[in-house]
Amino acid sequence: MKPLTRLYLIGAPVAIVATALFAGTPGGDKPIYDEASETGRAPQDDENLKPKTDQELIAKLPPGLADPAAKERAAQVISTAENSTLNWRGQYSSVRNTGDGNGYTAGVIGFTSAAHSMLQLVEDYTKSHPDNPLASFLPALRKVDGTDSVEGLDPGFTQAWKQAAKEPDFLKAQDAARDKYYFKPAVDLAKMDGLGTLGQFIYYDAMVLHGPGIDERSFYGIRDSVRKKAKSPAEGGKEKPYLNAFLDETREVLRTRKTLNDTSRIDTAQRVFLQKNNMQFKPPLEWKMYGDDFSIKR
Repeated sequence: MKPLTRLYLIGAPVAIVATALFAGTPGGDKPIYDEASETGRAPQDDENLKPKTDQELIAKLPPGLADPAAKERAAQVISTAENSTLNWRGQYSSVRNTGDGNGYTAGVIGFTSAAHSMLQLVEDYTKSHPDNPLASFLPALRKVDGTDSVEGLDPGFTQAWKQAAKEPDFLKAQDAARDKYYFKPAVDLAKMDGLGTLGQFIYYDAMVLHGPGIDERSFYGIRDSVRKKAKSPAEGGKEKPYLNAFLDETREVLRTRKTLNDTSRIDTAQRVFLQKNNMQFKPPLEWKMYGDDFSIKR
């Protein structure tokens, strides 16, 4: 289930992440520098050992949500919100037009024709696989990008998507696009904001739900609004109050949408994990999504 404003900033997250300031370490996670060097001095006192870039710093941090088991749990929880099932791997070939203002929604993370995400995926895939079944739909995808129109996509688009999804390379392309445009930017920025694994998941889900845009109803705009009201751990704030403020903000944006304004993914999932102080996002996890019960035991 997708909001209309999931769009417009597919190429920008890296630049935005690079401008963020980092101080401190994710709540509940191990500090970057915590062992003595061979000289007997603490590594944080050795300028040669300090990371020189944001990406070097992030690489020094614990994996958090990037840990394969945690990433798997994240995919399962998001899949219950997007497709009402834990089986996220069964969604690569899914494609539908529900009339929700997003045009076609398809694939493992719900790429939409109304957003730039579907166009970017198909363009990237066509560069390496020019004869793929979706290549002929690129002119139509460019035309409807940023709108709820499906003009030029019917008939044939759903069949072409399902045909493309029979190829392992297209599944890999979906994974790569998800990680490049949603997962990595969200997780990296959460780490730079000093958030632990649950906070990284909350950022990632918000990126998926609201889109990587800078307007007030998209991910980066929401984060900016929250930072005016609460300090992140990297700014000296407490992690749980900051995450509650973030959930309040993203919930309000979701609540005021004209379509798909159900707030279950916040009220009966993420907020539940936070209230239980499961800051490491570890199983067992139990939550409700649109009234249905879900759990991950281990």
